[in-house]
Amino acid sequence: MSSLPSSIDVAIIGAGAAGLGAGHALKDSGLSFIVLEARDRLGGRAHTVMASPEVTFDRGCGWLHSADQNSFVAIAKKLGFKVDKRRPPWREQAYDACFPRPEREEFLTALDAYYTRSAEAAAEAVRTGHDAPASDYLEPGNRWNAMIDTIATYVNGCELDQTSLIDSEAYIDSDVNWRVRRGYGALVAAYGTSIPTAFNCNVTLIDHADTRLRIETSRGTLTVDKVIITVPTNLIADEALRFSPALTDKIDAAAGLPLGVNNKVMLALEGYDHLPKDSGLRGMNERVGGGGFQLRPFGQPCIEGFYGGSFARELEDAGDGALAAQAIDEVVALLGNDVRAKLKPLAESRWAHDPFARGAYSHALPGHAGKRAVLASPVDDRLFFAGEATHPHFFSTAHGARDSGERAAQEVLRSFKRP
Repeated sequence: MSSLPSSIDVAIIGAGAAGLGAGHALKDSGLSFIVLEARDRLGGRAHTVMASPEVTFDRGCGWLHSADQNSFVAIAKKLGFKVDKRRPPWREQAYDACFPRPEREEFLTALDAYYTRSAEAAAEAVRTGHDAPASDYLEPGNRWNAMIDTIATYVNGCELDQTSLIDSEAYIDSDVNWRVRRGYGALVAAYGTSIPTAFNCNVTLIDHADTRLRIETSRGTLTVDKVIITVPTNLIADEALRFSPALTDKIDAAAGLPLGVNNKVMLALEGYDHLPKDSGLRGMNERVGGGGFQLRPFGQPCIEGFYGGSFARELEDAGDGALAAQAIDEVVALLGNDVRAKLKPLAESRWAHDPFARGAYSHALPGHAGKRAVLASPVDDRLFFAGEATHPHFFSTAHGARDSGERAAQEVLRSFKRP
């Protein structure tokens, strides 16, 4: 879109899954609307790139979590995107020498025992209203605690001591996880192609003091009746997007739902076709940190690594290439020194340093589990909030974001008294 309209019924801030879900829900409403996107592309934290002519890489979300309940599955079918329904490699291991089977089974037993304890404790915490850090339910002295905490950083973007017990147990996981062969980010972008969007349009202020809202952007100012805000929580908490008058309850809620750090790295792998495709690879962790790896995803000549939490933040802060260097060292330690010459960095994500994300996906701090509902609630029937952080059960997922955008759009329609 070459220029902004000066006045419109509804503005949607952010062209990620939530903003696009809202846009689709408004398409046939008769309302005029536009999506304002700070980036030069659709998708937000869903972003597929060609890391090489042979390798597709999702910098952000890559799995259709809870696929039997995931709204993007039907969208993928409608848009002609092939969905791969094979089991994920998270509990699979390619080489027993890297993590001997008896010890791996001992770890999985300890992990499952932790999940059982935390689930029981969360049910009691909901009953009493007393939240706690999820780390409180690690078994003292258990040799696998560091690995359990490392796995938690993949799930939450942070360690267990920064995770609300109640919130973590509110997440719905049906244990059905599929993939999109052309990339989840590519699917989200294709979903948004019919939605009117203004790119390179960074919103800095929403003035809601008057009857109509005034929105200041890097491309000018527009006046609207309603606005749907889908930006990540860190931008609201840091007041990169400001409200006038200030919305202190929203800033406080967003601060209680920070985006953790999760990053991915893709390494080209030459001449190792004997490695099992779509297989997991990891070693034993004696400290919190380290990567989880997928060998030859979709049979591609590559290894994908995944890092989370404070260790991922340290690597990102170290600058471009630090994540790939760490991943290569870990893969060599697992597969042997001969593989080093066959590995080459292709691409990596750095979400904490992305100015329009400042992190990967939300987690609730201990004591802040109720902040998702606070963030999601409308203000004066004019300001509406969506995004993965506002979903009560599918937070930290693209489909949770999309569904929340649809929910916010329905709230807008009700405020206009439209079906």
